[in-house]
Amino acid sequence: MLTIHRPLGGLSATGDGEPAAGHAVLVEGDRLAAVGPYGELSAGYGGRARVREWDGVLRPGRYEPDAAALLGAAYWPDPRESGALGTEPLTGDALAALDMTDARWGASARRGIQRLLARGVTVLAGPFDRPTVRAAVERSGIRWYPAPGATVRPRVLSPGQVADFTVLAADGRCLVTALGGRLVHRRA
Repeated sequence: MLTIHRPLGGLSATGDGEPAAGHAVLVEGDRLAAVGPYGELSAGYGGRARVREWDGVLRPGRYEPDAAALLGAAYWPDPRESGALGTEPLTGDALAALDMTDARWGASARRGIQRLLARGVTVLAGPFDRPTVRAAVERSGIRWYPAPGATVRPRVLSPGQVADFTVLAADGRCLVTALGGRLVHRRA
């Protein structure tokens, strides 16, 4: 299916600089099929593509270099747990006081990944040494580099690239995160 993502705040193909007003991306499957002025994309594909409008700036997804620590060395509390744990990741003595089983690490990693997606993150740095954490990362579809400090190519929105992107509101809040053209986070 073809989808045109039309960001009303413009498109920043590299994530730097001023966004190009009136630009959009065309997604086909898991790839960007075209990037350019919305009028041209609409004229060329509008009859075959659905259009999604977003009130923000569309840009490449964010990179999280501290993902190994955030997912493999911190506990993301379950909202159904006692309110005493709070909502922020637990580390240090607070983490040491918990009974961390493999299942609990896996569930924590899944919640952590959801929080990262809600921040517009589409690329992580590993390594993820705990098998349940690594499995959660692999199942999520988020891209990751196996070692910290790995050379990360600049992410650019261009035809043929994987359709990993985010839409950010004017205040920096993440409105949408897409992995491989699939919306994996959408702020209500």
